[in-house]
Amino acid sequence: MNRDALFSSETEDYRIPIEPEAHEDVLLRMRTAKGDADHVFYVEDGAEVEMEKAYSDQLFDYYEYEITVGTDQVLYHFKIVKGKEVCLYNRLGATEDGQSIYDFKITPGFSTPDWAKGAVMYQIFVDRFYNGDKTNDVESCEYVYIGRPVYQVTDWEKNPSTMDVGCFYGGDLQGVWDKLDYIKSLGVEAIYLNPVFVSPSNHKYDCQDYEHIDPHFGKIVRDGGTLVKEDAKDNKEAERYVIRSAGRENLEASDALFAQLVEEIHRRGMKVILDGVFNHCGSFNKWLDAEGIYERSGDYEPGAYTSKDSPYRSFFQFHNEKASAWPHNKTYDGWWGHDTLPKLNYENSEKLVEYILKIAKKWVSAPYHVDGWRLDVAADLGHTAEYNHAFWRKFRKAVKEANPEALILAEHYGDPSPWLQGDQWDSIMNYDAFMEPVTWFLTGMEKHSDSFNSSLWGDGEAFFNSMKYHMSRMQTNTVMTAMNQLSNHDHSRFLTRTNQVVGRIGTMGPEKAEEGVKLCVMREAVVIQMTWPGAPAFYYGDEAGVCGWTDPDSRRTYPWGKENLELIEFHRYLTGIHRRLPVFKKGSVKPLFAGHHQIAYGRMYHDYQAVIAISNNPKPETMEIPVWQLGITDDMILGRPILTAEEGYNAGIMMYRVKNGYLKLSMPAYGAAVFISKPEDFYPVVDSRFAENGEVEVAGKEI
Repeated sequence: MNRDALFSSETEDYRIPIEPEAHEDVLLRMRTAKGDADHVFYVEDGAEVEMEKAYSDQLFDYYEYEITVGTDQVLYHFKIVKGKEVCLYNRLGATEDGQSIYDFKITPGFSTPDWAKGAVMYQIFVDRFYNGDKTNDVESCEYVYIGRPVYQVTDWEKNPSTMDVGCFYGGDLQGVWDKLDYIKSLGVEAIYLNPVFVSPSNHKYDCQDYEHIDPHFGKIVRDGGTLVKEDAKDNKEAERYVIRSAGRENLEASDALFAQLVEEIHRRGMKVILDGVFNHCGSFNKWLDAEGIYERSGDYEPGAYTSKDSPYRSFFQFHNEKASAWPHNKTYDGWWGHDTLPKLNYENSEKLVEYILKIAKKWVSAPYHVDGWRLDVAADLGHTAEYNHAFWRKFRKAVKEANPEALILAEHYGDPSPWLQGDQWDSIMNYDAFMEPVTWFLTGMEKHSDSFNSSLWGDGEAFFNSMKYHMSRMQTNTVMTAMNQLSNHDHSRFLTRTNQVVGRIGTMGPEKAEEGVKLCVMREAVVIQMTWPGAPAFYYGDEAGVCGWTDPDSRRTYPWGKENLELIEFHRYLTGIHRRLPVFKKGSVKPLFAGHHQIAYGRMYHDYQAVIAISNNPKPETMEIPVWQLGITDDMILGRPILTAEEGYNAGIMMYRVKNGYLKLSMPAYGAAVFISKPEDFYPVVDSRFAENGEVEVAGKEI
């Protein structure tokens, strides 16, 4: 049996419809080599039904079987028999492992937003992107945060310090608005904003007020009051911060600006995703008010830190409930023991649950119309796993009722399958099934630059095995909407990982993060990012060549005026390929070749095929890729719209012929290439003449 010919997936070529409703008929399809199987069975819960051969093409036979789904999840795989040989086929591919955890899955009624499938996303850490309004900048000594006065950084190009959380560069929402033309030019379809609600830190993962946009990101229309002294240890004199962060006029003006910004982003054809931090809040939060900000404003109900009679007392778990513990009850439960991050006490406060669900609905509804939530440390919410799942079911119901097309995407490490059953999250930030395998294969580095693993560096088999295993824990509609990032605010910049140096800012200094980096490896990574299933998500500045160790160094400012323009153009060209060819947004994926520092894989969608080849070797190497496995025959012409190499890249179209079902390539050092069928859809005028070596350049330029 030719096992390389076997194929099925959860894409619309092999399951129709891909996201069925309850009681809907579903057509399933399985592919074998032509004339190579005696029997093909559909297997569900141990029961086997023989499938019928529906049709054949030049290379393959296609077997079909129709089922009617109910309301319960359906788990299935296929069994192929040829003589005495038996092979199973599931999410792992052709296998002997028939465990149900690897079965294909149909979850009736579970759909993820179509706009998010394969959408190009752009993550913005607002304080470091662009300062569009200097009147809202945090001032030095405006307030005390984690035991010291905050600091205004006036040198935009200054690298972050090790104690960065209280340092502010001035980026804001007006800055995002000012750069929308640039963001749109990158081919971005959705903007993901790190937290923008009122918060005392620059990262804002310690929320102070979920109901309002931070005026330091928005608008300050009423100002005044004193600053704290340079040696201050508390916020007793932080009058200016009280006015700025708790003043109703500033909050309302900031909310209005945000609504206008979202409207403008939508007008330009892009979506907006907000960061929701609902596991914990901050010690500044108005429900706790451990810093006395709201007590001093005189316009809010007392916080649970100040008064045992606070209406928010149940929002937190206090370990000392005696009346004598108040005022200033410091015994509240902190996330991972951090008193600056009070953990929210959902199980013991129905009022808190109602409040957060109201917040969840508010921002996806009028007048804001946000298009989705990214959920911070979502698996940590609550005190038990049972409650965690119960809460996210309520959250999904509330959000989808308010905006059915809103995306619910969670930060998560490890197996996400318990949350991806159609009743909780839509998808995840894709660490295990994207960021880590790509990083290990291309650089051998751990995602924080904390270690180097020579055995994983360049191991093509390990790359595909890791991808297959972790993708098997997700349904395909969750894979297609997963956020595929190379870098983000919590990890080192990918470009820094290419120098293969273990370090952090405190041990190596910021300059070392920029030394010895390899743009050629970065280009290879971007090619994978733009051609692998999922939503490719750029972390602001990656496209411009920003380096940095892990947090806080990865939160450097965008280098306006000093960008790597060549790298930006490369990203633009790749997003163009990704967006123009539906095979990269909706197609199946199939590994084709795995070697030492080399991989090749294919994408298939209807009558489109694509081949991606990566050769991360320091010298030129040949590759022979069995493209027949994608249904590519010798009479087909493949176009190569991009080739990267150590010294640069070629953005044009080169035509290739397939011989005996194989695509034979001479790959340059540190090279990546993309090949597409139907190249006339990418370049309307295609010259089909070929040189003696089987290649001809039609159009393009080398950069």
